[in-house]
Amino acid sequence: MSRKSSSGRWKQRQARDPFVRQAHAGGWRSRAVFKLAQIDEREHLLQRGATVLDLGAAPGGWSQYAAGKVGRGGRVVAVDLLPIEAIDGVHRIRGDFTDEKVLEQIIDALGAGKADLVLCDMAPNISGNSSVDQPRSIRLAEAVLQAAQRLLKPGGTMLIKLFQGEGVEELLQEVRVQFASVRRRKPAASRSESREIYLVAGNYRL
Repeated sequence: MSRKSSSGRWKQRQARDPFVRQAHAGGWRSRAVFKLAQIDEREHLLQRGATVLDLGAAPGGWSQYAAGKVGRGGRVVAVDLLPIEAIDGVHRIRGDFTDEKVLEQIIDALGAGKADLVLCDMAPNISGNSSVDQPRSIRLAEAVLQAAQRLLKPGGTMLIKLFQGEGVEELLQEVRVQFASVRRRKPAASRSESREIYLVAGNYRL
C-alpha cells in the first residue's frame, strides 16, 4: 500500500467526517473534543472550579473544552512533549510527564492541592503491528495510572484512552483496586472501526 494512496483515503475520510466539520465550525482544535464532550455529558466529569490535568494534551482540544467547563475559578494544566499553542485559562507544560522534573512542574502548576480530574487521550506511536502496538498502549496507560496516584485527589476521577485487546483486563483489575467505580465508554465521536475505548475511573482511594 503506497503512502500516497493511504494519505488520499485519510483526506477523504476527514472530508466526510461530520465531527471534523463541526470542530472547524466551532473553533475547536480537533474532532477529539466531541469524544470528551459526549463522555462528560453522560458522566458529569467537569465541574465549575475544578482542577484538571490533561496528559498528552496536544493539540489542546480537550484542554480547550475543559477550560470552558471549569471556568475562571478552575484550573487546567496541559502537558505534552509537543508544543501547544496558547489557550485561555490553560497552563501549558512541555515535557514527558513520567520525568521527575516535569512531574515537579506539574505539582507546582496544580497549586496548593491536587487534580480533581486526570484526562489522557494519548495513543502510542502506531507501527501497524498489533503485537507491538498493544503492549505500548498498555504501558502508556500504566504510566498514566502511576502519575494519577501522585497527582489525583482522594475521590478524584481519571479518564484515559485504551485500545481493546491483550492486557486490558489485567489493567482494569489494577485500576479497580484504586478506584471505587470503573466504567468503559465508547462515545459516538469515536470511529466505529477504531478499537479505542475510554476508561472512566471514579472515586480514587489512596
